[in-house]
Formats: sequence, structure tokens, C-alpha cells
Amino acid sequence: MLDRVWQALQQIALLDVIDIIIVYYAIYRLLLLIRDTRAVQLIKGLVVLLTATVLSGRLRLWTLNWLLNRAIAAGFIAVPIVFWPELRRGLEQLGRTSFLNQKLPLLQEESDWAGPIRDLVASASILSKNKIGALIVLERETGLNEYVETGTLLDALVSKELLTNTFIPNTPLHDGAVIIRNGRMLAAGCYLPLSSNPSLGRELGTRHRAAVGITEETDAIAIVVSEETGIISIAMDGQIERHLDSQSLQEKLEELLLVKAPSFWNWRVQKDG
Repeated sequence: MLDRVWQALQQIALLDVIDIIIVYYAIYRLLLLIRDTRAVQLIKGLVVLLTATVLSGRLRLWTLNWLLNRAIAAGFIAVPIVFWPELRRGLEQLGRTSFLNQKLPLLQEESDWAGPIRDLVASASILSKNKIGALIVLERETGLNEYVETGTLLDALVSKELLTNTFIPNTPLHDGAVIIRNGRMLAAGCYLPLSSNPSLGRELGTRHRAAVGITEETDAIAIVVSEETGIISIAMDGQIERHLDSQSLQEKLEELLLVKAPSFWNWRVQKDG
């Protein structure tokens, strides 16, 4: 027995190991992609359908087997349509992590983004204290033009006064999201896709689901202020982090957006190191 195992292992080449690792990684990424989405339930349904097809053939239930085989054949056409949101998100993630392109930050210099971050945090703090709902989206690599077109174009510098006034209730632009591109308020009153993630808490309203939805389909960052509780949240990659204060929000934005060039001393240490 051990001799057979040893002979089988000797026949495995390096390319075979690489092939297995690539397939394993692809399956792993696919599972991560569909985790906590409606695709999980659909896959369970397909497994049940395939199992029923095999059993009906073994039990010689020919009419049922014929119907199930036709259903599976139609499923090959329906699956790409049903899984279109997941396929789109997967292709976008593949494009953002391409080995041919280095991922670029939203802004290149720390000084370019330091001011907008201060205004964002200050505005979120004011809106939170007054329990005024807000949804702010920061565009990164994936373009948001299709969502920008649903709102009102602004193309204005980010300022806490303008951001705060935009979300004042009963004003023309208070509904919808503000989209920021390269440190400028590009548009306001924009409509975003809602997340269908069943694991989101029921206490999360439309704004929070829109924040999660836009980050599921793109690499954007979304800041949410709850109208009911004043809680500040941040969403990214389809996940939402709640109960942030001004300090933690600023630290999070600096971590995600600022590009800190290495100082001369650090460069010398790395060089000599």
C-alpha cells in the first residue's frame, strides 16, 4: 500500500502541483465572492436538482428524469442571468487586482487629501449631533458615472459647510448620495443600488443598504450618518463598520486614502538596512 502511494507521489510533477494550487485558489475566491449572497441559496437549489435527477434515473422514474434533465439544460442559460451581479462584481475585482496594473490611490499626495478628510469628518460630526441622515460616497478606481448621472452635478470643492447644507431636510438635494471624486463633490442626490445581503441587520435602513450596495459592486468607500440615531458608519468591500466617532472616522479615512511618502531618513534606513 505504501509502495503504491509512493509511486503515485513520484508521478506528480511540479506543474501538477501548480495546477492544483491554481484551481484551489480559484474555487476559494469563488466561495468568497458568493458568501453571504443570494447565490448560496441558488447553488443549494441546483445541488438538490442534480441529486433528484440522479436518483430519478437510478429509480427508473423516466418521466421525472426527462423533466429534470430539461430543467438542467435550461439552467445553463438561466445561471449567467441569475448570477449577473456576482459575475459583474467578480470581473471588476479581477480588473482591479490585475498584475499588469498597480493599484493607484485616490489621491497621490497627503496634502491633497488632508483638507477634504478634515471637512468630511467635521461635517459627519455636525450631522451626527443633529441626527441628520447623510450618505457620502468616495470614488476610487471604479468609475461611478452611471450613478453620478442620476443626481445633480456640482463639481465643487469639498467643504464642511457645503456638505452639511446638502443634507439638511426638506432641501432639493438632501435625498440620495453625494459622490466625491478626486477631492471634489461631483454630484448630489444620486441613487445607489441597494444591497440584497440577507445578513445585514434589520435595523439598517435604506441609506445603510445603499452604502453596502455600492461597495459590493465597486471599490468605493461610503460614509453613512443615521437619521434616527446619529450613528456614523463606514462601508467598504460590502462590509459595514458602525459606531464610529470623529477620531476613529478620521483615522479610518487616513488609513484608506492618504499616501504617505517615505521620509529621507526612512529611505536611508531601508537602504542601509
